Amino acid sequence: MASKTYHICTLPGDGIGPEIIAEAKRMLDEIGSAFDVEFVCEDQLIGGAAIDATRAAGAPVSALPPKTLEAAKAADAVLLAAVGGPKWNDTTPGAVRPEQGLLAIRKRLGLYLNLRPVHIYKALRGASTLRPEFLEGVDILIVRELTGGLYFGQHERMHDVPGAGVDGAAGDKAVDSMEYSEYEIERVVRWAFDAARRRRGHVSSVDKANVLETSRLWREVAHRIASENPDVREDDVLVDNCAMQLVANPAQFDVLVTENTFGDILSDEASMLTGSLGMLASASLGSGTALYEPSHGSAPDIAGKGIANPIAQILSVELMLRYSFQMDEAADAVAAAVEDVLDAGWRTPDLADDATPQDHVLGTTQMGDKIIEAFRARTAR
Repeated sequence: MASKTYHICTLPGDGIGPEIIAEAKRMLDEIGSAFDVEFVCEDQLIGGAAIDATRAAGAPVSALPPKTLEAAKAADAVLLAAVGGPKWNDTTPGAVRPEQGLLAIRKRLGLYLNLRPVHIYKALRGASTLRPEFLEGVDILIVRELTGGLYFGQHERMHDVPGAGVDGAAGDKAVDSMEYSEYEIERVVRWAFDAARRRRGHVSSVDKANVLETSRLWREVAHRIASENPDVREDDVLVDNCAMQLVANPAQFDVLVTENTFGDILSDEASMLTGSLGMLASASLGSGTALYEPSHGSAPDIAGKGIANPIAQILSVELMLRYSFQMDEAADAVAAAVEDVLDAGWRTPDLADDATPQDHVLGTTQMGDKIIEAFRARTAR
């Protein structure tokens, strides 16, 4: 019998989600065997899959059914794969969208910050859109506020508004509001400073203070916290300049902290430094059960083909081990196993290039096999 048991609410979601989360579960079985821990996974519905199931059952249509939320709250951690797809792109006002499930579970679990590490693998430098010399020393942690800003503001569509149409005619008008309270900013910025202290001691606070009042408040809070932490260097970066610097000189950044919308955009941009969104995991932390997920989407165009890259999903397990279970040794072994497999030249189609031998291009399950094999070699030492 294992010395400890952890319960994980697993959310396969849509598209490639079921395929990649299957590899994460296999990885958890291996970790459990190596470290005398049992991981009990319970699948629940979210996103488009939840919309379809609730509609078919005649229940209120929901991208986050009550049963899923209850299971997530009761679990020790939540492991999500991906949500969304064109099947559910209903733009009718009031229509339920898969992404609403993701936003709702973050909010209901009290997950107010998202971490996205950007790590450059030596073996994949050639896969990046930047020349390899621009990637030297790149190691960024993006800290994103997760439950405020535009995504959670008031959204309104008005019809037949005089002057809103072409040539002064009546037309539609849309309004999205962006709000932030001081405490929402402070708890995220403080976390970024604490993280920087354990890293290279540098926080870059990203805002648009030359235009937005919310950004001016953000900057004031960041400066106050910086004055309380003189051992950490802080600078302010306007979001448009930050977007440029991420491709011009990414190594200058240590910890980037920013609000919800800016963080969403910048973290996707930063993912391309690694060569593929399929390489980046993320952790959503706060007052409730933490949630771990890949940074990529549901990739419906390749769903069911067995070629999706499972590495970001497996690295989500690595983050879960670190932040929810304090199993740093196991997390290190998972990270090292991924690096070993990449160093050996194994690739999924999204990572392969013209120099990759065809027999080294693997499908989803085969890549999972290689990582498990490398993990076993690491933990057997």
